[in-house]
Amino acid sequence: MGPLHDVTIIEIASIGPGPFCGMMLADLGADVVRIDRADAVVRSADPGPSLELMNRGKRSIGVDLKNPAGTQIVLRMVEQAHALIEGFRPGVAERLGIGPDPCRQHNPGLVYGRMTGWGQEGPLSGLAGHDINYLALSGVLHTIGRVGEPPVPPLNLVGDFGGGGMLLALGVVAGLFEARRSGLGQVIDAAMIDGSALLTTMIHGMRAMGLWSDRRGVNLLDTGAPFYEVYETSDGGFMAVGAIEPYFYSEFIELLELDGELPDQLDAQHWPEMKRRIAARFKKHSRHEWEARFAGSDACVTPVLSMGEAPDHPHHRSRRTFVQRDGVTQPGPGPRFDRTPSEISGSPPAAGRHTDEVLAAFGFSEAERSSLYASGAVR
Repeated sequence: MGPLHDVTIIEIASIGPGPFCGMMLADLGADVVRIDRADAVVRSADPGPSLELMNRGKRSIGVDLKNPAGTQIVLRMVEQAHALIEGFRPGVAERLGIGPDPCRQHNPGLVYGRMTGWGQEGPLSGLAGHDINYLALSGVLHTIGRVGEPPVPPLNLVGDFGGGGMLLALGVVAGLFEARRSGLGQVIDAAMIDGSALLTTMIHGMRAMGLWSDRRGVNLLDTGAPFYEVYETSDGGFMAVGAIEPYFYSEFIELLELDGELPDQLDAQHWPEMKRRIAARFKKHSRHEWEARFAGSDACVTPVLSMGEAPDHPHHRSRRTFVQRDGVTQPGPGPRFDRTPSEISGSPPAAGRHTDEVLAAFGFSEAERSSLYASGAVR
């Protein structure tokens, strides 16, 4: 019974940020029904759970949206839903007959969430793109990397998920909150280009104050500072250092046994020299040895764990940051609520796993369901 337990959301199948948004809402208790493509449905006696983890906790129905009867299925489901999310390029949902206008004719209170890369309008709105492109144009990518080296893409975490899926999830929840007051829904234009830019707000502030240079790898948080850096250990491991505040830095230098041997912490002119000294010290011991030395301190030094190692860390085990379901280790839901806990309510379903169940739940009679199967509108 999560905080969204009384909310029904229709998710039109897409990739990346759309499913991530749906996963977050499902983890919070919403009944998320994913409209998968009919031709993606493969019938078998026991399809078992999918490994598409972002579809956990959802129900799946296979619908042919190019079939007029398939369009009518979505519009009929919309009548009983609180929100719909889609990730098409601008204009595609309209051409399929499931754009905001027909949906709101069936349900004026519907919150209609749209997830795109470039947004619903603008010179680039109709073009293809991926996370790396949105980061490049928003200025994010230029900031990530070491001095004298090319920018480094931070996987697809910033555009797709932080600046995309989470932005849409926030928009949907805010839209639902407002709709309960006004009785009216609205269209949410969530664009990864906007979300990526939004995440750099603090950096823009620092830049305006003269505390950030456009030169990559020389700033406080981009590996320019010796106290915000990653250092290799004697066994090929790495330790992450985030000793920004003077007190933390002092404890860091003391445990590193370099107390009194380095220039002033904020003397940027000597940062390269300080980094060399610190790097040489870290190379003297293994990652395990350094982890033991800094354990329990406020020096802000932690081992760099692989994705395979992270779930076994004692802190993660104590908080159940990672959970196992169907033998698959995965991050658990967040954030956490004390009265209405979020949880993984079900395994990721195979496409179309719940077609008949969902149609019946939305009021389609047995005769109607048989007709829809026969016409190929559902599978």
